[in-house]
Amino acid sequence: MLENKMLYHRVHEILSANIVKARPTAKVWEVMEAILKENISEALIEDENEKLVGMITLTDISAIMKAGHDLSAPVSNFIQTDIITVSGNELISEARKMMIENKIGRLPVCDGDRIIGIIRSDNIRDSYYMKLEAINRQYQHIIDNMHEGVTVTDAAGYVIFWNKSAEKIYDIKAKDILYKRLVDFFPTALTLSVLENRTAIENVYHSPKPNYYIIISALPIFIDGEFMGVVATERDVTEYRNLSVSLEKANYQINLLKEEMEKITTGGFSLGNIIGKSPIIQEKIQLAKHVSHTDTSVLITGESGTGKEVFARSIHYHSKRQGHFVPVNCSAIPHTLFESEFFGYVGGAFTGALKKGKLGYFELANNGTIFLDEIGDLPLDLQAKLLRVLQEGKVLRIGAEKPIPIDVRVISATNKNLKAMVKKGEFREDLYYRLNVVEIELPPLRDRKEDIILLFDHFLQEICQKNQIKIHHIDREVFDILYQYDWKGNIRELRNTVECMVVLSYDNKITVESIPQYIMEGAASTINLKRKPSSLDEALRASEIDMIRKAMSEAKGNKAKAAQLLNIPRSTLYYKLNQYGL
Repeated sequence: MLENKMLYHRVHEILSANIVKARPTAKVWEVMEAILKENISEALIEDENEKLVGMITLTDISAIMKAGHDLSAPVSNFIQTDIITVSGNELISEARKMMIENKIGRLPVCDGDRIIGIIRSDNIRDSYYMKLEAINRQYQHIIDNMHEGVTVTDAAGYVIFWNKSAEKIYDIKAKDILYKRLVDFFPTALTLSVLENRTAIENVYHSPKPNYYIIISALPIFIDGEFMGVVATERDVTEYRNLSVSLEKANYQINLLKEEMEKITTGGFSLGNIIGKSPIIQEKIQLAKHVSHTDTSVLITGESGTGKEVFARSIHYHSKRQGHFVPVNCSAIPHTLFESEFFGYVGGAFTGALKKGKLGYFELANNGTIFLDEIGDLPLDLQAKLLRVLQEGKVLRIGAEKPIPIDVRVISATNKNLKAMVKKGEFREDLYYRLNVVEIELPPLRDRKEDIILLFDHFLQEICQKNQIKIHHIDREVFDILYQYDWKGNIRELRNTVECMVVLSYDNKITVESIPQYIMEGAASTINLKRKPSSLDEALRASEIDMIRKAMSEAKGNKAKAAQLLNIPRSTLYYKLNQYGL
């Protein structure tokens, strides 16, 4: 019902009346000024009868400027004439479908031949987002008021939903268990069996922890044939008599929420696409979001493979800059080609030059962002030339007489300690402070191990789709081993490992035998692992006992402090102490 309401909203309810109209005889520069004044990205061109004959965008005007055309020419020389329009009474869902199929970001809205406004992709996105939030709040309220405890785990066994009844039943707050492994709280939970076998269980009398008994029903969630996790309903047999929740309906609700979220994110690229729920990476995401709306220079540091270019792209696409994102690997550009690659050249400037000349990286990034990767590898004499461009905001092509003004945001990245290089005289101090207005230091994967499962799942889906391989089962021990490994190659190494495991998998399963040998050896050096799964359980148990003993010793027997040191809830520590007889 809620979905139907959402789909049957009309275009006229969300259209924008903030539009710029112009006649075909208007000059290009006049149209550009009108667009910039209204702070929008396009102008609609009407004839003398107020009939739409074309459209021109800021991107089109940028291309006209780059091509060197006369901005005093009539705009009719450059407009797009094959314009798709939509009626104000059309469904929003149909308008969105038209935009996706035609790969366009806007639709003029007409009443007959008269233009009444425009609908842009952000109008649709914001509309769906607000309605999705309303649906989400309603379902949260409904599920929170059920008498039964409702819990949902994802395909990797992490808790992603924990309602108020579950809090009462288990005396564990949602904030303490969400996005953590269920097995760490309930090692014998039947949900773990459903995760492994993907077979439903119903009305089972079960003890998830000592001296506690419930009746549980758990159902595997499949969406479009893909296993997404498990939804479980649980009731305390001393308080409840009848199971009144339909598990199929809960499955439908989760399915609906997923579908609506996909409508918002389809085709988009935002900071939300950076994978990670750990506090340390969330802090970096918030900082990147904050600086993305400015033109401030950003220096992204961190070890190789930590995702520096992903962050740089996210900052650019989250900004309002209209130009391109131009990545440049500073370590890969020969010394003799630096000026021609960065600043461009005019035709015939030197032997072997193209007759038409060539745009440099800075001109390509005009009104956009240039990403200077491996900036620490740039020689000192070239650093001086780069600094001059950043200070003056102009580039001079090789062979040209007049400099070209540019508006470029600079994001740079390095895995080197530039501050130490400045002290040694290996990097210019003035360039360092020009680039490092805001520094975002990305953590290595070993410092955000709680994100390994999320990254694993993301890469698994991506690689399976690319290679047309389906993985139906993953041994639980696989994640334990990956968690213990040190990941010196960081996220890039993890992705390569997942690809190797997928390609080498048999019978649509990923087992311990699928893990590359060097990963096994690296993990074994940490927790004294053996190859057989049976000895792996023993090693993990011994490691856990050792960690608990060290924490209790450091906390001088204070269980609350020990739980804090181990980064687990106090209830989990009590359970572990009882389990191991410590």
